[in-house]
Amino acid sequence: MPASRTSRTPRTTRTAALRRSLAAAAALPLLAVTATACGYGSEAKDDQKTEVAAEGKKLSASSVRIGYFPNLTHATALVGIQEGLIQKELGGTQIKPQTFNAGPSEIEALNGGSLDIGFIGPSPSINAYVKSKGQNLRIVSGSASGGVKLVVNPDKIKTLDDLKGKRIATPQKGNTQDVAFLNWISEKGWKVDAESGKGDVSVVRTDNKVTPDAYKSGSLDGAWVPEPTASKLVSEGAKVLLDETTLWPEKKFVITNIIVSQTFLKEHPDVVEAVLRGTVKTNAWINAEPAEAKASANAALKELGGKALGAEVIDPAWPSIRITDDPLAATLKTQSEWAVKAKLIEQPDLKGIYDLTLLNKVLKAEGRPEVSDAGLGAK
Repeated sequence: MPASRTSRTPRTTRTAALRRSLAAAAALPLLAVTATACGYGSEAKDDQKTEVAAEGKKLSASSVRIGYFPNLTHATALVGIQEGLIQKELGGTQIKPQTFNAGPSEIEALNGGSLDIGFIGPSPSINAYVKSKGQNLRIVSGSASGGVKLVVNPDKIKTLDDLKGKRIATPQKGNTQDVAFLNWISEKGWKVDAESGKGDVSVVRTDNKVTPDAYKSGSLDGAWVPEPTASKLVSEGAKVLLDETTLWPEKKFVITNIIVSQTFLKEHPDVVEAVLRGTVKTNAWINAEPAEAKASANAALKELGGKALGAEVIDPAWPSIRITDDPLAATLKTQSEWAVKAKLIEQPDLKGIYDLTLLNKVLKAEGRPEVSDAGLGAK
């Protein structure tokens, strides 16, 4: 549980600008802007927590514990909490944020009853839902798409075919990027043992915090990784060989979802709805004001980890992820099929993993179209 706590009140200096931006954003399509992939490594501690001041009438719960990674693909949480946009919708119900370094620890907190709502990637969501036999979580919204790149040593790898025989990092066995890379290798006709990572390409599972130093030392020839790790590698001399976005229909695929404990959803639907109102408004502002949102996200990263991202990293990283309320459910289904094909998981029953009822209610109130659960919704 928390090792450190600080108090913080939502920012007020930008209130007027936020209102103007949100009003304008309601009439705009989502713009392609970035946050970072589903975390997988950060400077913050798993148990770090920051108190947020709450004002107004409480909802059915006095507080809500929200988990996320201090990473750009979790920009909705970073910005929404930093700017007070989510807290505003909750009134007197206080946000109790918790940061995590990886999906398993966040799922453990959700399963253990110490977390109510979380921002997390598709693979941890699938794994947790299947292991609990559909009893522990629901995906209630999307948050981010894209932001994953194949970056390589340009002296050793000049074309995609040059990857054969090379050592390429992914963040973790069976994580979202690992599954995507294994599927790409398979489609090239190359063979790799998913368990060991050995084969025509050596898939080296490496924590994103370690990958840049491993690349500099020469022990890695490249990496299939989320932002900002990809841009950190580029700042060390690597080059982008492939953007995973180009492999997907409509150039969209889920990288971050919003999940909720089924118990909390059942007992406190008003709180979940308020959080979703906050995330929808946050996403609209991020897309309408990308420069200000980028600065806000970086300020949050500095507060959480003690260090902001340099311009050479955040500037190329930020535009590569689309912030979106749509969970892009069909792409999660595809990612699960890839994991099955790689023999990392057995065929999962994902029926009921989504409950988009409250999200679609919020979107309708904002004059926005509903989003689909791709047939995987709860009854």
